[in-house]
Amino acid sequence: MRAVIQRVSEASVMVDHKVCAVMQQGLLILLGVETEDAEEDIDWLCRKIVNMRIFNDEEDVMNESLKSVDGDAIIVSQFTLHASTKKGNRPSYIKAAKPEVAEPMYQKFILKFEQELGKEVGTGVFGGDMKVSLLNDGPVTILLDSKDKR
Repeated sequence: MRAVIQRVSEASVMVDHKVCAVMQQGLLILLGVETEDAEEDIDWLCRKIVNMRIFNDEEDVMNESLKSVDGDAIIVSQFTLHASTKKGNRPSYIKAAKPEVAEPMYQKFILKFEQELGKEVGTGVFGGDMKVSLLNDGPVTILLDSKDKR
């Protein structure tokens, strides 16, 4: 499971010209599900993201987590995070889970994330043509992969 997390001052997701989610301070999370992913990937990634200290404290040092600043989150499914670009110019998505596997994993991730954070989060629409808007704060952008737990 891969995630791109971006610390944002604001973010929103629209589908078919309708706002699905909008938030202020927090994290925009792009989530890609791989064929090999399991519950332990969800658990590890949710705990890691919720507790990652990437928000500034009163001394302007990144010592606070999403949970400690009571920040919000939007989680957007994005299979393209598993693109392989080793051959040619057309990315291959062979490692990305098929929708019948990825969607239930995405929904489980959302539920687990909400449990870890202690509140509801915004989401996009799985498989939808989404328009994501954000104002990256910092900028702070971090890549996480549950198969590479460093």
